[in-house]
Amino acid sequence: MTEESAQPDSEIRREDSIMGSGQREDRASVASSPTGTLSHRPHSPPMTHSPKEVWKKGGRMFSVLLAINLVLLACTLVSSAAFNEVAVHDYDVFFLLTIMMLVCIAWILFYLIVTAKRQDAILCKDTHAGPVWLRGGLVLFAIFSLVMDVFKTGYFASFYNCLSTIKIIYPIVQFVFVIVQTYFLWVSAKDCIHVHLDVTRCGLMLTLTTNLAVWMSAVTDESVHKSHSKLQNRTDETHKLFMKAAPASGTTEGCSCTSQICQIFQNGSFWLYPFNIEYSLFASAMLYVMWKNVGRLIDHHAEHIHHLKFRLFRKSFFVGIILGLVILVSGLAVLIVYEVQVNNTSQPDKKDQALIMYYTFNIACLSLMSLVCIGGSIVYRFDKRDMDHHKNPTRTLDVALLMGSALGQYAISYYSIVAVVASTPRDAISALNLTYSLMMIAQHTFQNIFIIEGLHRQPPEEEHKIHPHQKSTYGLTFVNINAVSLRVPDSSTALPSPAPHSPGAVAIQTSEVPQSIRVPKQVKWRRKFLKEISFFLLLCNVILWIMPAFGARPQFDNKKELNFYGYLMWAAIVDICLPFGIFYRMHAVASLLEVYIMS
Repeated sequence: MTEESAQPDSEIRREDSIMGSGQREDRASVASSPTGTLSHRPHSPPMTHSPKEVWKKGGRMFSVLLAINLVLLACTLVSSAAFNEVAVHDYDVFFLLTIMMLVCIAWILFYLIVTAKRQDAILCKDTHAGPVWLRGGLVLFAIFSLVMDVFKTGYFASFYNCLSTIKIIYPIVQFVFVIVQTYFLWVSAKDCIHVHLDVTRCGLMLTLTTNLAVWMSAVTDESVHKSHSKLQNRTDETHKLFMKAAPASGTTEGCSCTSQICQIFQNGSFWLYPFNIEYSLFASAMLYVMWKNVGRLIDHHAEHIHHLKFRLFRKSFFVGIILGLVILVSGLAVLIVYEVQVNNTSQPDKKDQALIMYYTFNIACLSLMSLVCIGGSIVYRFDKRDMDHHKNPTRTLDVALLMGSALGQYAISYYSIVAVVASTPRDAISALNLTYSLMMIAQHTFQNIFIIEGLHRQPPEEEHKIHPHQKSTYGLTFVNINAVSLRVPDSSTALPSPAPHSPGAVAIQTSEVPQSIRVPKQVKWRRKFLKEISFFLLLCNVILWIMPAFGARPQFDNKKELNFYGYLMWAAIVDICLPFGIFYRMHAVASLLEVYIMS
């Protein structure tokens, strides 16, 4: 009989009452083992779901249905207000957006004052959500959006005698909404909230929907303005019956904008529309990540958390930076010359020269970017860093937005290819247009591969990230004598075994840093090369965002697609797909900045 079986039953019950549940399970496994020994079973992780997450699926479903209905309602009003034949006015859209923004402001204040102040509200934070560079970009776009609201308020105030009051109230409410939402996202983007779950999910989805509705309204106004400014000299009936642009035509509801200050407010607001558009999309992306993190529990010990530090131009060759700046400055010069020559009606030949210059620059830029992306993808094939497979809603959203927004430019390019190939005659501009469309498809594809590959790589462990107080222990190697037989170099005799009462592990001092900490030269070279590629692509995407966002519309200046599809169809294709292509460039800038830092 063993000692354990000889113990009285009272002692066993007393030990079971003291032991935890895990120890009782181990005792049960000993009893059931045929050999009577302790069977080492893997320790089951603790439950990571709180009782409040039982209604997780239902709460998400209800908030998503609420968002879908609001988006469809806003989309219907915005699109209906853009057509002459429909008796829906723009102040109807402004009224809906104003109500939605006021409700969002009330909920954000409730969240900041009531929900987030509870002790059990925020149990953990998502370190991947809301990085400082993303929040910094949000603040930058918010500043320009506030200036745009000031211009719009001044523009609508010029017609206060003959305008609806809602048109003056709308930019004021939007001004307050941008301030409150920017502060909310700056302080709460990483929150994993655990109280008021359903209210928080609905509030986040309502705020996300409001941003999308504001984005649709801004995109519609900006697209209509650009379309009319490009084709204002056309006299065909299809152009007259397509869309109305009240601010673009210089009049609104019979009120003429004749004063100089009124025209400054009008033109300034349209120049600032791209920043407001990007602000709405950036805010929507951050709100979606917060919505995914509602009720989420994160084990920071089990999940490897990367603390990325923003070190710009550190250990860089500066080749990609210099080349990217050259392309950025050249693109700005091309944009200025293009706008001047295209809008010069006295010399029609200048338009063809401007188109040739524009297509040539873009083909060269896209070709170089494609080659660089291919080179970066090849470098990743030899990169020994592990893939990061942890749950990361931010990265999942980044990949989805990159793939989804690229579809807009894909659609425009394929429509252009069909129009150029099926049309006659074929001149130099048509050939350049065809090459430009093909290179646009290739560049989007290769760049998406490079960015997605970089986002899924784990940051390298570098020497400078190690705490200085820990450097004294790098030379210590702990060896278990009972498990490993140590031998003296160049000798066949083993080291003497330790004394019976000596500890089972000895520390052997080494004068060198372990090989796992030292970084080989070829690894450093690959990292620098990836940094150069990332920053070069970042600057190229900046200029490719600026050119279409601030006036370059070769889709309307080149008559090939217009004559093939007709104004109605082609304008609808461009006005729907081009905003997604513009957003792709700015989102690629944010993703490439993260790839740069992770390299």
